[in-house]
Amino acid sequence: MIKLARFLQPYKLSLAAVLLLVFLQALSDLYLPTLMADIVDIGVVKGDTPYILTMGAFMLVVAIGGAICAIGASYMSSRVATGFGKIIRAKLFSHVERFSLHEFDKFGSASLITRTTNDTTQVQQVYIIILRMMISAPLMAVGGIIMAVSKDAQLSLVLVGALPILAIAIWIITGNGIPLFQVMQKKLDKINLILDENLTGMRVIRSLNRINHEQQRFQDANQDLTDVSIKVNRIMAAMWPTMMLIMNISSIAIVWFGGLRVGVNDLQIGDLMAFLQYSTQIMFAMLMVSMMFIMIPRASASATRINEVLDVLPAMSDAEEVKQADKRRGYVEFRDVTFSYPGAERPAIKHISFNARPGEVTAIIGGTGAGKSTLVNLIPRFYDIDSGGILVDGVDVREMTQESLRAKIGLVPQKAVLFSGTVADNIRYGKDDASDEDVIHAADVAQASEFVSGMADGFDSQIAQGGTNVSGGQKQRLSIARALIRRPEIYIFDDSFSALDFKTDAKLRAALKGEIANSTVFIVAQRVSTVMDANQIIVLDEGKIAGIGTHRELMQSSNVYREIVSSQLSMEEIA
Repeated sequence: MIKLARFLQPYKLSLAAVLLLVFLQALSDLYLPTLMADIVDIGVVKGDTPYILTMGAFMLVVAIGGAICAIGASYMSSRVATGFGKIIRAKLFSHVERFSLHEFDKFGSASLITRTTNDTTQVQQVYIIILRMMISAPLMAVGGIIMAVSKDAQLSLVLVGALPILAIAIWIITGNGIPLFQVMQKKLDKINLILDENLTGMRVIRSLNRINHEQQRFQDANQDLTDVSIKVNRIMAAMWPTMMLIMNISSIAIVWFGGLRVGVNDLQIGDLMAFLQYSTQIMFAMLMVSMMFIMIPRASASATRINEVLDVLPAMSDAEEVKQADKRRGYVEFRDVTFSYPGAERPAIKHISFNARPGEVTAIIGGTGAGKSTLVNLIPRFYDIDSGGILVDGVDVREMTQESLRAKIGLVPQKAVLFSGTVADNIRYGKDDASDEDVIHAADVAQASEFVSGMADGFDSQIAQGGTNVSGGQKQRLSIARALIRRPEIYIFDDSFSALDFKTDAKLRAALKGEIANSTVFIVAQRVSTVMDANQIIVLDEGKIAGIGTHRELMQSSNVYREIVSSQLSMEEIA
């Protein structure tokens, strides 16, 4: 909580205003019982009507002033806290955007969503309470005790007996309830995880008829959260009745002993009434302090989770001394590259060395798990390698800024991803300032114009979240158009033609030839027919290079490649 307070820096003046208003409100609340005591003891007892009217008017002014301060403090504290929440969410989002894929894997998307939304809201709400109570509650408690003692020191012994009992009761209740708040946040993470998996995997769930299983899974997680919430609420529900019981018993004792003192003229009636009000204010101040002790640990758990994200330094950062790339556009070189995923027992790729030049197509082929996607994902530096070097235009990618490196690359990922918005928005996502003509041209080359023109609003047709209203092949073609519109130096097609039929595949590759003629092209593919015409084919087997060359050269030199070819093509096609 304290660590996050640095984000309150833009609201220093507003904070000062809140503290001043709360202070004035507390003074008003403490002064009103004394004014009422004077009205009773002087005005009512002596029958002094002008005094009653004068002091009543003054009391009304003080009450209105206190109310104005309370309203102003509530408004300002809410404004500060919501602004603080806005800053936290923005910081989390921008920080997470700089994460490498390793950090995403570490936290998980469901947990990051919970931390950005629910945890931030918890902290934000507590700051509203803190800003309103951190001065008023202690001031009301201490001020109330001083004013009560000033009215009658002997009668204050009732409070001396009541307040420790109340404090012990609050300590017992909060001590049992606070640890459960941390458990609640983890249970909420679990629900978000299941919900995210269900929404993204709905087609698989329905196709495998696992709806009942997923409903039960959600029900179990939901019940876990409900049970913990009920347990917490049962514990915390004892707070109010306990406080009221102690307060009412104290009031009875005050009236009883106070009445005795009034009877012997040691205490005036007005002072007894004021003493009762001060005792009530002290009890409520104690309750407010206890509520702070309840809310702060819960928010502290949320703040810890937020700080866990903000404290993570991205595994990849730009070098302090950035080198400028050579004038060569798109030249890529792997020098004895070895890479392991965090926690993996063995490297995903080992001792990879090759060159890829502008105007050439480098195809990567191999069995499942051979490391094809891993290899191309290292070019835009989604991960940092263990050893060796990856050079783009003569400069190691670790010595370039990530922005300048990725500006050179047009990537079509293995899993096509579309965003909510129009078709044109999704294509233009690759280049914000692209003209309508550029969008149409990219769609034409990607063989997307035909199905786009058949949609209700053409390029203005809406794409649903996740692209659920278009087919897998249509997603791939729109993803390819999005990469083409960038006109990058390096194209990476990571198994980007797998959902296309052979006719569309052939038309697309024919159209691509002229578009990407001057760029360095990487194609990861399962189909031999897709890579046969490549300038060089890299055959991967268990993370190692099993052969490099053209189709004809590999048919002569690589057993692994021949096995792949023979498994896909007939003898006539091979010949």
